[in-house]
Amino acid sequence: MGILHDDVVIINQSKNEAEPSVITINCPDKTGLGCDLCRILLFFGLTIVRGDVSTDGKWCYIVFWVIPKPIIKWDTCRWELLKNRLIGTCPSCSSAFGISYYSSELQSSMVTDVFLIKLFCYDRKGLSHDVTAVFSKLELNIKKVQVSTTPVGTVMNLFFVTDTRELLHTKMRQEETYEALVEVMQAAIISCNIEKVGPEVTACSQASPFLSSAITNDVVLRTSNNVSVTMDNSFSPAHTLVQIVCQDHKGLLYDIMRTLKDYNIQISYGRFYLKQGRKCEIDLFITQADGKKIIDPSMQRALSSRLQMELLQPLRVAVVSRGPDTELLVANPVELSSKGRPLVFHDITLALNMLNTCIFLAEIGRHVIGDQEWEVYRVLLDEGTSLSTPRRKIEEGVWKLLMGWEQI
Repeated sequence: MGILHDDVVIINQSKNEAEPSVITINCPDKTGLGCDLCRILLFFGLTIVRGDVSTDGKWCYIVFWVIPKPIIKWDTCRWELLKNRLIGTCPSCSSAFGISYYSSELQSSMVTDVFLIKLFCYDRKGLSHDVTAVFSKLELNIKKVQVSTTPVGTVMNLFFVTDTRELLHTKMRQEETYEALVEVMQAAIISCNIEKVGPEVTACSQASPFLSSAITNDVVLRTSNNVSVTMDNSFSPAHTLVQIVCQDHKGLLYDIMRTLKDYNIQISYGRFYLKQGRKCEIDLFITQADGKKIIDPSMQRALSSRLQMELLQPLRVAVVSRGPDTELLVANPVELSSKGRPLVFHDITLALNMLNTCIFLAEIGRHVIGDQEWEVYRVLLDEGTSLSTPRRKIEEGVWKLLMGWEQI
């Protein structure tokens, strides 16, 4: 008979805000499922404080204990939306229940449509963050952006987005987007136009020679985080045990899962626990794609080194000189499936808003740095406000907010 629709994902909401809500997922397994689920939780602004996963290779059972951000209003509709997104990413359940969201089968056979939202408006403090917050609420994913401020106080915003709901081609969805922008921007908005464009506008390019070495080099900055990654083949006859001890950061479990997904590693059993002092302990029993242990020492070293680097510095942040101007650079690795890290531009604009620093020009592009594809955010800061805030404070403020360590 199969499992019922409501049994694929069960969410037990906590009645006390200080206590975690429990999300239980019971569905067929696939390599990278944990990464896809953690990415959705990160997109919805949820912090995972505990996690358990077990699978026999065909069916998996996953439990997440999560706490929402206090600034996000969680009502019944948002929990239902989260549930639908989680159900949609579960293999075979998507087709069985007629849900197309995040379907891996569909994603592999079709290219997601890219739309250009051309927004012309009057400039004001916090404008970019307000717009990105609207897009986040509407589930519009920013793939590329160009923000240009004119000398007369107007701003031309070009947002290249994809729609999670796959409805932005419809008049109703476009009107919903326009009305949401008007509600936030009010009289500041001058015009708004939405049109479909080709996917080539978000294509990846080789690393620009103008990118700072702080972004392109493997240099770990601004962290006292001690990351321990050990591998042992003696605990299980069929699995390699990976034990990780490190400090928590925003998207920690996502960073681990996307790394394992890129290496085509399967998790048979896993446990994640956040202890006091934001110290995390993770135990993972894993196998290669062929179902065997990781015996090759070179493979062990490569995976261990990659995990350490991703947990020490999941993002790279630098404030540099660009001629006479000041530029903020933020870069994060892109999954092999071409998905970028959720809400990075949202958090950048929030941090700059909290630092009373305005954006003069902003661009998002994808570049190949080393052997990885990276999403690079280049933000030219307004000359008047950037001079009043020390560069080091901007750099550390953006870094800490992206990592979820503390408020500015």
